[in-house]
Amino acid sequence: MTVCGNMTLLLLVCLEPRLHTPMYFFLGNLSFLDVFCLTITLHKILLSYMSANITGNNYVSFLWCIIQFYIFSCFACNQLLILTAMSYDRYVAICRPLQYPIIMNSKVCGLLAMACWVTSFIEVIPYVALLSKFSCYKSNIINHFFCDLVPLLSLSCSDTSTLKLLSLIEGLLLLTLAPFVLTFTPYVFIISSILRIRSNIGRRKAFYTCSSHLTVVILLYVTLVCQYLRPTTADSLESNKLFSLFNTAAVPMLNPLIYSLKNRDVKSSLRRRLKLAKYQ
Repeated sequence: MTVCGNMTLLLLVCLEPRLHTPMYFFLGNLSFLDVFCLTITLHKILLSYMSANITGNNYVSFLWCIIQFYIFSCFACNQLLILTAMSYDRYVAICRPLQYPIIMNSKVCGLLAMACWVTSFIEVIPYVALLSKFSCYKSNIINHFFCDLVPLLSLSCSDTSTLKLLSLIEGLLLLTLAPFVLTFTPYVFIISSILRIRSNIGRRKAFYTCSSHLTVVILLYVTLVCQYLRPTTADSLESNKLFSLFNTAAVPMLNPLIYSLKNRDVKSSLRRRLKLAKYQ
């Protein structure tokens, strides 16, 4: 459901001229991230489960574990940055509508997307470098369905203080708090602008244009806070798997539903494409 929903949304953004706007450009990036973030995590546990039932082998190499952690972390970081870019796009659309085509032109959108991708792939490199140097582990059984930072740290008997400090400073401030502030600050101005609109129809229409994005942002950040910003205990590791599952499977599945069910352009584009496919 997640792959079909996000790939459908991505194809609509690519094929439909009416969806060739900055908002849908960033939404296409988000759908792409959702598909591959899900692929890099859940497909491995499904394959391991099937191979364990057939051959009794459900091992994952340490190299693949590090690769999985790196790619997942990059995509998760990129999701936050893309949502930040979408927040800026909504700010310009509502607070500076006459200048919107000039400010959010194709070059600016491309540079913003490129900055999000490059930043996310660079930010995670220090974590991988430190994690790959760990040589001692208490067990070879990871209490998780993919290689994430918290369960790997709980298994290691090497000195993890540097990585924990890096996770606290860079992870909390740069990877989480900074995108959070940059995402929600434009909404202060957006809500202020909406409240100044005199007509109820105008206020409703303005809020409608950003409600889908705001819903996705709230869902993602609430999940991340519950998943990472808690003390590491045996009970927290168990609940961490549930929050990770919601973050990697449920949220990507809900994203296309939220954007399509609340968006007339997406629904009309989908109906148009289905009619064309029927006639062909």
